[in-house]
Amino acid sequence: MAKLKLGALTDDKPVKIAIELPASVHRDLVAYADALARETGQPVSEPAKLIAPMLARFIASDRAFAKARNVRNQSQAAAAPDGPTTGTEPG
Repeated sequence: MAKLKLGALTDDKPVKIAIELPASVHRDLVAYADALARETGQPVSEPAKLIAPMLARFIASDRAFAKARNVRNQSQAAAAPDGPTTGTEPG
Protein backbone atom coordinates (compact mmCIF):
# COMPACT_ATOMS: atom_id res chain seq x y z
CA MET A 1 0.00 0.00 0.00
CA ALA A 2 1.20 3.52 -0.75
CA LYS A 3 2.12 5.75 2.17
CA LEU A 4 -0.88 7.72 3.38
CA LYS A 5 -0.70 11.50 3.54
CA LEU A 6 -1.74 11.51 7.21
CA GLY A 7 0.33 10.12 10.02
CA ALA A 8 -0.60 9.36 13.60
CA LEU A 9 -3.05 11.83 15.11
CA THR A 10 -1.86 14.31 17.74
CA ASP A 11 -3.96 15.22 20.73
CA ASP A 12 -4.84 18.92 20.62
CA LYS A 13 -7.49 21.09 22.24
CA PRO A 14 -10.37 21.02 19.75
CA VAL A 15 -12.86 23.62 18.64
CA LYS A 16 -16.26 22.03 18.15
CA ILE A 17 -18.06 22.51 14.83
CA ALA A 18 -20.89 20.60 13.21
CA ILE A 19 -20.87 19.66 9.52
CA GLU A 20 -22.89 17.44 7.25
CA LEU A 21 -21.05 15.10 4.91
CA PRO A 22 -22.37 13.27 1.90
CA ALA A 23 -22.72 9.55 2.63
CA SER A 24 -20.03 8.71 0.07
CA VAL A 25 -17.54 11.03 1.80
CA HIS A 26 -18.36 9.46 5.17
CA ARG A 27 -17.79 5.97 3.74
CA ASP A 28 -14.43 7.12 2.37
CA LEU A 29 -13.56 8.65 5.72
CA VAL A 30 -14.31 5.35 7.49
CA ALA A 31 -12.25 3.45 4.90
CA TYR A 32 -9.38 5.92 5.34
CA ALA A 33 -9.54 5.47 9.12
CA ASP A 34 -9.27 1.71 8.64
CA ALA A 35 -6.29 2.08 6.28
CA LEU A 36 -4.59 4.53 8.66
CA ALA A 37 -5.10 2.15 11.60
CA ARG A 38 -3.48 -0.67 9.62
CA GLU A 39 -0.55 1.55 8.57
CA THR A 40 0.16 3.16 11.95
CA GLY A 41 -0.91 0.32 14.22
CA GLN A 42 -3.07 2.80 16.18
CA PRO A 43 -6.83 2.37 15.97
CA VAL A 44 -8.84 5.43 14.98
CA SER A 45 -11.66 5.57 17.52
CA GLU A 46 -13.71 8.10 15.56
CA PRO A 47 -13.22 8.61 11.81
CA ALA A 48 -14.47 12.20 12.22
CA LYS A 49 -11.21 12.94 14.07
CA LEU A 50 -9.46 12.63 10.71
CA ILE A 51 -11.23 15.67 9.28
CA ALA A 52 -9.09 18.28 11.08
CA PRO A 53 -5.70 16.81 10.12
CA MET A 54 -6.95 16.26 6.56
CA LEU A 55 -8.00 19.90 6.32
CA ALA A 56 -4.72 21.04 7.85
CA ARG A 57 -2.75 18.94 5.37
CA PHE A 58 -4.83 20.26 2.48
CA ILE A 59 -4.39 23.88 3.55
CA ALA A 60 -0.64 23.43 4.14
CA SER A 61 -0.18 22.01 0.65
CA ASP A 62 -2.19 24.70 -1.17
CA ARG A 63 0.46 26.98 -2.68
CA ALA A 64 -2.01 29.60 -3.88
CA PHE A 65 -3.43 29.92 -0.36
CA ALA A 66 0.06 30.15 1.16
CA LYS A 67 0.97 32.92 -1.27
CA ALA A 68 -2.26 34.83 -0.56
CA ARG A 69 -1.72 34.47 3.20
CA ASN A 70 1.86 35.74 2.91
CA VAL A 71 0.73 38.75 0.88
CA ARG A 72 -1.97 39.51 3.47
CA ASN A 73 0.46 39.14 6.39
CA GLN A 74 3.02 41.39 4.70
CA SER A 75 0.42 44.09 4.04
CA GLN A 76 -0.77 43.89 7.66
CA ALA A 77 2.81 44.13 8.93
CA ALA A 78 3.45 47.17 6.75
CA ALA A 79 0.34 48.88 8.10
CA ALA A 80 1.21 48.18 11.75
CA PRO A 81 3.14 50.71 13.83
CA ASP A 82 6.86 50.13 14.36
CA GLY A 83 6.32 48.62 17.77
CA PRO A 84 4.63 49.22 21.07
CA THR A 85 4.86 52.67 22.53
CA THR A 86 5.19 53.24 26.24
CA GLY A 87 4.41 56.91 26.33
CA THR A 88 7.80 57.57 28.01
CA GLU A 89 9.79 58.59 24.93
CA PRO A 90 11.98 61.63 25.46
CA GLY A 91 10.31 64.74 24.13
